Amino acid sequence: MSVAVLTDAWRSRGPLAWLLLPVGLLFFAIVAVRRRLYRAGLLKSTTLPVPVVVVGNITAGGAGKTPLTIWLARALQAAGRHPGVVSRGHGRDDDAVREVGAGATAAEVGDEPLLIHRRAGCPVVVGRDRVAAAVALLAAHPECDVIVADDGLQHYRLARDIELVVCDARGVMNGWPLPAGPLREPVSRLREADALVLNGCCSAVAHGVAVFRMDLEGARFHRLDGRAQSCTAAELAGKRLHALAGIGDPARFFAHLEELGLSCETHAFPDHHRYAGADFPREGDAIVTTEKDAVKFPPDLALPVWVLPVAARLEPDLAQFVVERIDGRPPA
Repeated sequence: MSVAVLTDAWRSRGPLAWLLLPVGLLFFAIVAVRRRLYRAGLLKSTTLPVPVVVVGNITAGGAGKTPLTIWLARALQAAGRHPGVVSRGHGRDDDAVREVGAGATAAEVGDEPLLIHRRAGCPVVVGRDRVAAAVALLAAHPECDVIVADDGLQHYRLARDIELVVCDARGVMNGWPLPAGPLREPVSRLREADALVLNGCCSAVAHGVAVFRMDLEGARFHRLDGRAQSCTAAELAGKRLHALAGIGDPARFFAHLEELGLSCETHAFPDHHRYAGADFPREGDAIVTTEKDAVKFPPDLALPVWVLPVAARLEPDLAQFVVERIDGRPPA
């Protein structure tokens, strides 16, 4: 069953969702038992010698975690901290612990960690085992004084000091557990977070939890082929454009392009999609895509590629919130 079919099923409580609900209820039962075992100490969490800030969500698919991770790493650097990032590295060839280096590829380390490394300029280590990844990061970079765990909300073996949960405009959709719906954990889990970060128009609430608004902004395109060219949307208007996106919610990227006044033929792919030659249009004027997708594009495409970087804007000051929580943390 394809990801697209499942995602469509999650939008309502239709026949396919009902068919998958028994599996979803079993999944939630396993999630609940696992959570209780960690709370009771029967499953052990590892506490690191530096604070850990987890960025995650309770739904499957992208909600804006990577832009938030990049923003947070840079904000912590601006505040005088020395952050490092750990991530699983979805879509790569293996699950081993590995540091993201200057010459790394998305196949080796994953598309999101590669993008975080390039944009945040801080150490990034990937690994299915986030504890092992964090230990390796601290060993290689002892100056790091805070770990940001990208997509680490459900990785309970890594003890955390702060939980930031991201929600986007899709909300919880039909509100059912995987695979009948998008939920990794019950909606009640939001009440345990330190803060909710609402990406765009989102109505998620949790009583007593701090709420921050995040908007993703980007209006200037950069040429992918290394010619150091950039342009505005107005300069691309009127051209025959193909928009390619293999992210958690491609529709969000396509809507952003429309808001910029661009008309595109859209091509949506699954999250972390590995691009092959047949995926790329050969007729038209140009391809427009996201930074996350662009790190996986080959250099010799028939059409020029314009990449649209986006940056997160947070209100109120999430960095101050995180730093204050870190400073209030007792020594490990």
